[in-house]
Amino acid sequence: MTIERPAARPANPRFSSGPCAKPPTFELNKLADAALGRSHRAAIGKDKLKAAIEGTRELLGIPADYRIGIVPASDTGAVEMALWSLLGERKVEMLAWESFGAGWVTDVVKQLKIDAEVKTADYGQIVDLASIDFNNDVVFTWNGTTSGVRVPNGDWIADDRAGLTICDATSAAFAMDLPWDKLDVTTFSWQKVLGGEAAHGMLILSPRAVERLESYTPAWPLPKIFRLTKGGKLIEGIFQGATINTPSMLAVEDYLFALDWARSVGGLQGLIARADANAQAIFDFCDQNDWIDNLAEDPATRSNTSVCLKFTDPRIRDGASFAKAVAKRLEAENVALDIGAYRDAPAGLRIWCGGTVETSDIRAMLPWLKWAFEAEIAAQAEAA
Repeated sequence: MTIERPAARPANPRFSSGPCAKPPTFELNKLADAALGRSHRAAIGKDKLKAAIEGTRELLGIPADYRIGIVPASDTGAVEMALWSLLGERKVEMLAWESFGAGWVTDVVKQLKIDAEVKTADYGQIVDLASIDFNNDVVFTWNGTTSGVRVPNGDWIADDRAGLTICDATSAAFAMDLPWDKLDVTTFSWQKVLGGEAAHGMLILSPRAVERLESYTPAWPLPKIFRLTKGGKLIEGIFQGATINTPSMLAVEDYLFALDWARSVGGLQGLIARADANAQAIFDFCDQNDWIDNLAEDPATRSNTSVCLKFTDPRIRDGASFAKAVAKRLEAENVALDIGAYRDAPAGLRIWCGGTVETSDIRAMLPWLKWAFEAEIAAQAEAA
């Protein structure tokens, strides 16, 4: 049986959820002004690092009294710095509905051995947000990159909370509205929504988080790479471009380019609109085809960046091998790269829809997804 291939192809087949697609106007020569071979502590290096910090503040609408720091080890490093430096002063609630949230639970419960109440939900679902006690510190991911489930908004977070909110926002920043007055610690990485280069994280602290840092000393020793205070005072230089370790000035230049591109498409609201349009194209496709569905069960919690899909056709005998075969067909045709579900997630696909992806490419890819599904169903029947 021959199944006809679609005529059109995406101009850019890169739908990886991290590192994510570069901005559409990216070219390597756009980074020619990078301060290569220069010290990051020289004036040129400091200026570029400060521009990255202030550009982040401007685009995300971060309040002037919040500190923004560039830290090592991507979003993971930023989250770990927050957990090890801030937790232990009071009980903590750990919220997890996918693999990265579960990883933070392991750190807090098994490594730091903190008194914690762990609240989890299966992939595709979310925990009961109305059950959270904000007298405790609360750690959560805004958007579950591996499950495609996000918190619908920040209304569930108490204004008069006694504890801190620590939010891993790595696949939400620059694609979703983050209510800064609800967030005490926020982290993200450059290689997600804006398609920056890897290994650099952002750590954003509210005045309440700074107060905790300056008034509380954890019971455990802190390695140098995690230290945010000295002599009981915040190390302000970290939040002015004096990074803890040496950053890549090429990666910094790439992030500055991405920030400029973001401004050119309407800033944060423009980026959100692009991600929404990308995700909606996939949601509509699922509505039109009864063999595929969104992994997120509640439409209110569906991610607009890491859209996770599951195959629902009853003819599929082995979901994991079927999904891998579909992804392999699409990669072989060079129409969709790196869209397999995360290794810990249920079998299926994960298609990145952040603002650096063009909606026209999503729409061109979807007929190929249907082609790959039909081809694999036929191959499965033939092998039976």
